[in-house]
Amino acid sequence: MRTEIVCVPVTDDDQVDHSWGKARTVALATITDGEISNWRRDRVRWDLSKAQATEGAHHAVVARFIRDNDVTMVVAHHMGAGMATMLTKMGALVFQGAEGDARAAATLAVDTHSRNVGPAE
Repeated sequence: MRTEIVCVPVTDDDQVDHSWGKARTVALATITDGEISNWRRDRVRWDLSKAQATEGAHHAVVARFIRDNDVTMVVAHHMGAGMATMLTKMGALVFQGAEGDARAAATLAVDTHSRNVGPAE
């Protein structure tokens, strides 16, 4: 059994939002064996921390959220190279280019990753 905690920036109607680092709201999806067992929306207001803080302080806010929520995968339409590097160094898999329904995008990313690494042991 493979479980992933996927974080995706979302709009009010649960579409993938255009920017990861400036997200107002993210969804956390717990996906086990390809099925979403939990979907939680969190208002993170990274748009404000991006505008009001240094890049390092903003990245620290995002990193704390990722760590505190045991995120294993980030699905986004776009993010900067520095943010992608930070997330990868934290051990999160990063999938960019997502669009449309956020639940479908999260599930697709997990499915794509699972097909590339094979079944869980």
